Amino acid sequence: MHKVLITDPLSDHGIEKLLQAPDVEVIRKTNLSPDELLLEIESADALLVRSQTKVTAEVIAKAVNLKVIARAGVGVDNIDISAATEKGIIVVNAPDGNTISTAEHTFAMLISLSRNIPQAYHSLLQGEWKRKEYVGVELNRKTLSIIGLGRIGSELAKRAKSFRMDVVAFDPYLTDQRAVELGVQKATFEEAIAVGDYITVHTPLTKATRHLINRDIFQQMKPGVRIMNCARGGIIDEEALYEAINEGIVAGAALDVFEEEPPKNHPLLTLPQVIATPHLGASTVEAQENVAIDVSEEVLHILRNEPFKNAVNLPPIPAELQQTLQPYQSLAEKLGLFVAQTQKGAPTQIKITYAGDLADLDVAPLTRMVLKGALSHHLSDVNYINAPDFAKRRGIQIIEQKQSKSYGFTNYLQVQIETNESKQSAAGTLLNGLGARIVKINEYPIDVVPEGHMLLIKHQDQPGVIGKVGTALGDHNVNVGTMQVGRQTIGGQAIMMLSIDKPATQEHLQALEKISFIQSITDIVL
Repeated sequence: MHKVLITDPLSDHGIEKLLQAPDVEVIRKTNLSPDELLLEIESADALLVRSQTKVTAEVIAKAVNLKVIARAGVGVDNIDISAATEKGIIVVNAPDGNTISTAEHTFAMLISLSRNIPQAYHSLLQGEWKRKEYVGVELNRKTLSIIGLGRIGSELAKRAKSFRMDVVAFDPYLTDQRAVELGVQKATFEEAIAVGDYITVHTPLTKATRHLINRDIFQQMKPGVRIMNCARGGIIDEEALYEAINEGIVAGAALDVFEEEPPKNHPLLTLPQVIATPHLGASTVEAQENVAIDVSEEVLHILRNEPFKNAVNLPPIPAELQQTLQPYQSLAEKLGLFVAQTQKGAPTQIKITYAGDLADLDVAPLTRMVLKGALSHHLSDVNYINAPDFAKRRGIQIIEQKQSKSYGFTNYLQVQIETNESKQSAAGTLLNGLGARIVKINEYPIDVVPEGHMLLIKHQDQPGVIGKVGTALGDHNVNVGTMQVGRQTIGGQAIMMLSIDKPATQEHLQALEKISFIQSITDIVL
């Protein structure tokens, strides 16, 4: 009999499957003190929490039988993930349970913004009757640009279509087939920004998406555009949004999230064009029950040794295999991340080739590392466990192959990502005493340490190009750490790989683009 300890309030409906399971004993004890939790956790096989219970390293150390910690929600800040992983305890959450609630809230904000509903209600409470002042606009035949067409963005698109809106979407993983299925027009980020009467963001908050909507982007929008953010605070530069509203570029903004929550004396909240809610996207009765249902199912799967998908950490692998694969883990992840930053379009296939000593091993853990690196360039919630599921849900084919030919290296790992526009690949190895190296980029041999800030430059092999690149960077106070050149024929196509001591800015890249014979420049961070 599996003992499942629930220490935060969850409805009977949410945990119904656990209550009805013949092989499970549910123990509900809420509002436990830290000392009481330490006592109760000793005999538990599973722990279900929301945000109130703090699952510390001390709690985990006391958990003799614990196999899984389940968070009925998305955030896992109250759980010591490292301690759980070290002890081989799986941590799961419920990323899908709030999809409908957040999509509906976004659409409610969209309609409220269009018809000035909050402002008109507030005016009415003041005894006013200003019908002319609060004339709105219709959604019919307006263009909604959705930035990020994941679960929530896709649900929002369906609702917008029912209001006869034209939906344009940008997502780095959006395939042509998926766009057709949803009835949306696939676009580049720049195209989506330029055509939208309404623009809504539904991306995770990562280094790449922080201030994704900034001053430069606002200048590319239609005058009178309306902006919505019910995703994560920080995707929109709030200071730039304030300026864009005052300049007349943005007619209105609807915000459910802020960079600092709760916002204190926020300038945006002084503007009549802004409506806001206190992070209510997932705050529905149904969403709260859905996340409990989702994690209850996951707990049952794990306790019964059945497949599960929403783990946020990596379960242990045999110690001997772990020791053998450990040196390759970073290389695998960085190769995936490297190729992801060089490719254009939505990935349709990721092929991973293992050769040499690696061909004789169980490389499944390394494949997960590659997928994490490849997908995490655009997605913040990807981890070693759920990366294959992320790829599957986005229709990305994963091919894992082994071969005896090792191209002169003791071990050899190649990652190729195919999109609807191109194929890009990189191969790496571990050199004895020297560490990880990228030894091939597409068809070009190279020798590069995969770390830090890098520039991949495609150019024609001509005298003086290398010197001009170094001079241009030096003129902008950018120090070049290393430079490697790969070519196949004299005077033909070539690549240049530079490591630089600080991030490249747009100004740096523009200076390099002016150099003759340079064809493309890719800024890479590993």
